[in-house]
Amino acid sequence: MYDPYQWPEIVFFDGHCILCNRTVDFLLRKDRKQRLKYASLQSDLSRTFLLQINAQALKEDTVIFYHKGQLLVRSDAVLKIAGILGFPYSILIVFKIIPRGWRDHIYDYIARNRFSWFGRNSTCRMPDDQTRERIIG
Repeated sequence: MYDPYQWPEIVFFDGHCILCNRTVDFLLRKDRKQRLKYASLQSDLSRTFLLQINAQALKEDTVIFYHKGQLLVRSDAVLKIAGILGFPYSILIVFKIIPRGWRDHIYDYIARNRFSWFGRNSTCRMPDDQTRERIIG
């Protein structure tokens, strides 16, 4: 059993998706305060954690952001993460004025095409010595 408050901000991502892994690499570099933790959706930790907090079964093409007890998905997750990174990335919050349905439609289009555009890894990423404390699953 995992304590949801042990890691108050977790980015759950598709570990096989090259675009998703590159995004995690970007976040690891830009999150200077190292607030964010990361877990592949394929990991046992993710499955257990998401079931424990009663999250519905979500597709692996959906970024999920657990933020202080709240579960954000798709474009809401992306915008919240951008806000946490601070300036200049927090400027993306202006896209909140666009209705969620429209934002999520664009998100879904990218998610559907991510493997054909960017490729797919045969295995999930493994943390190295520098990221071991931040990639938790």
